[in-house]
Amino acid sequence: MSDALILVGFDAGQTHCRCKLSRWHNGNWQPLGEGQGSGVSHLQAAGGETRFMEAIRSSLQAANPSGLEITAAAVGASGVEQGTALQNRARDLLAASLELPTEHCVATGDERTALRGAFPNDAGIVLISGTGMIVVGRNDNGLEQRCGGWGWQLDGAGAAFDLGHQGLQLSLRMADGRLPDGPLRNQLWQVLGCRTAAEIKAFVVQPDYQPAQLAQLAPLVSAAAEAGNVEAAAILDRSGNALAEAVQAVASSLGLTKPVLCARGGALLNLAPLQQAVDASLLRRQVDARWDDRNGDACDGALMLALESC
Repeated sequence: MSDALILVGFDAGQTHCRCKLSRWHNGNWQPLGEGQGSGVSHLQAAGGETRFMEAIRSSLQAANPSGLEITAAAVGASGVEQGTALQNRARDLLAASLELPTEHCVATGDERTALRGAFPNDAGIVLISGTGMIVVGRNDNGLEQRCGGWGWQLDGAGAAFDLGHQGLQLSLRMADGRLPDGPLRNQLWQVLGCRTAAEIKAFVVQPDYQPAQLAQLAPLVSAAAEAGNVEAAAILDRSGNALAEAVQAVASSLGLTKPVLCARGGALLNLAPLQQAVDASLLRRQVDARWDDRNGDACDGALMLALESC
């Protein structure tokens, strides 16, 4: 292995793709640039491969405007399952996007790079709650286990999409008169550019509809919960309980009796009521966990994987 390598790591989420460029020299990382580009969708969704390549190229351009020659790359991407043909396809698309040999490219799920970044060599559990959700952990023997992350059509709670989706359902109950009307309905509809329930229905069946469009509503639902909206608070509680349930399952599977937790993703990091709901549910479940603010993120984890490919 050369001792002067230019490596790039990507964290490809549904809302945006982040990129870190770094030089590995004399056993140390030398940061060279960071950038952000467009987001991805599932590779097998309509336009998924095109969105993936656009996300890689746009984020790299932001991080590497001078065009430094790259030695190896790795990406953690939403929807890429470990040990599947889709993982190989993502690696091939990464190589094609960057014009690199496939042997110097690594593709995996974004939960795996987040885990590697937060816990490079030790045991712990990462909770990711952004547009989507997933919980993944590792024990001291190196065994890894994931829970959730099955997509917005299936998971149902624990992510910004779910908060926005359930908030929008709440707004329709208000519009129907099933619940008293309140400011949250108008706030949500304004963000989506809709004035009537019929327009909301039409919005979610458009061909270009993306989960991130409802995920952007999550802060409004969280703020309503903090302001005393009981129904909005119940939505936060359901998502917090879903994340705590996943933590309990991963900890039990890995034999972690006092798991160390690390939060990742915009929903969990920025919406205080959601993390409070997770804590309350963990307490009810008698999970003896503690939070640790780890510095390494998914891009750092991807950089480590890129280094290992050299």
